[in-house]
Amino acid sequence: MSGIDLYPTSLRLLGRDVLVVGGGAVAARRAQGLLDAGANVTVVAPEAGPGVVRLADAGLLTWVRRGYETADLDGKWFVQTATGQPSVDARVAAEAEDRRIWCVNAADHEASAAWTPAVARVDDVTVAVNAGGDPRRAKALKDAIVLALRTGRLPLRRHRKAASVDSAHDGARPALAGSFPSASVPVGRVALVGGGPGDAGLITVRGRQLLAEADVVVADRLGPRGLLSELGEGVRVIEVGKAPGAHTATQDEINAVLVREAAAGNAVVRLKGGDPYVLGRGGEEAQYCREHGIDVEVVPGVTSAVSVPAAAGIPVTHRGLATGFSVATGHDELAELPARPDHTIVLLMGVRRLAESVAVLRSRGLGGGTPVAIVERGWTPEQRVTVATLDRIVDRARTVGISNPAVIVIGDVVRVSPYAAGLVAAAPAPALQTT
Repeated sequence: MSGIDLYPTSLRLLGRDVLVVGGGAVAARRAQGLLDAGANVTVVAPEAGPGVVRLADAGLLTWVRRGYETADLDGKWFVQTATGQPSVDARVAAEAEDRRIWCVNAADHEASAAWTPAVARVDDVTVAVNAGGDPRRAKALKDAIVLALRTGRLPLRRHRKAASVDSAHDGARPALAGSFPSASVPVGRVALVGGGPGDAGLITVRGRQLLAEADVVVADRLGPRGLLSELGEGVRVIEVGKAPGAHTATQDEINAVLVREAAAGNAVVRLKGGDPYVLGRGGEEAQYCREHGIDVEVVPGVTSAVSVPAAAGIPVTHRGLATGFSVATGHDELAELPARPDHTIVLLMGVRRLAESVAVLRSRGLGGGTPVAIVERGWTPEQRVTVATLDRIVDRARTVGISNPAVIVIGDVVRVSPYAAGLVAAAPAPALQTT
């Protein structure tokens, strides 16, 4: 039998009687798979290995402790041979054939009426691979497919739903909530996915998988935009990006969009830059969804507060230079933070108020020679790094035309960056510990 003359299908064996002839390791694996499918399993074997014994002792299957008899086929829907004796397996297969019962003959796959594929399950997707009767080849292919599914490389989006809901929108400025679908419409879900600092390779595996399942993606302008072009056909993208002084949608409108789309039965991914819970208003969005009966999954992301400095070679902590760091969004919070060069301060969305932030830090005693780095568009081909001291960074930023998105790093850790060479004094080597 070649793979060409196979008709792949899936058997619904829930509550049906099936037979496994043999008691070794192969029989145990096949019996476990049949039990997983909900079948009533009977194993016929004079002796059995630990796998079958364990299942029998747990009351999960019936073990008949003798050799095979023709009457064992009575009332069975499906048979698996695994005795290790080709003559016995051939007899079982022949008698099953006479009774028109599908039988997998483990001793002779070419003569077998049915083949057992390599099987794996990812959520509600079942992957079954036949590979010309080569089990190891089938397993390798199955594992590769599962990896692609788990990492979002293959589309997992559902196309058949319990009810049809007309939720077509033009993708322009999202409408406010107010008229949700009726309670009879199946409710979808929302995933708040942290996309990282912008590089498509820095999103988490779980985030990538959820994008592959999405019906609707509600996208920020700072997320991994390159992934939007990989979305499956029919996936709607709703743009809600925010820029200083120019918001596509208010936060209230974004909240309403998430609830509206999920209430319409859609799998919604809120694709955000960085981490949803690090100055990303993810907590507000999750709370609003839950208050409206929408299930929410939160997928952490690589926060720009740490990753964008890293793109410029700046660690936010470094032995001998800084053992802690603080993240803020403007000069108001700076009055409460340590103003020391050995405590790193990371400012997000701080370009517009850079001068005020510098003034606050100088008034609190932070030295004018403290190094500062501004990293624009981190992890993108347009990344630019500007380094100067605290007393010169404002003028330097004006001269080069700093603009958002940018992350500002203040503290001695900037000295570690290769971009700081010749601009600020190099970082001293950490002291060696002795015992």
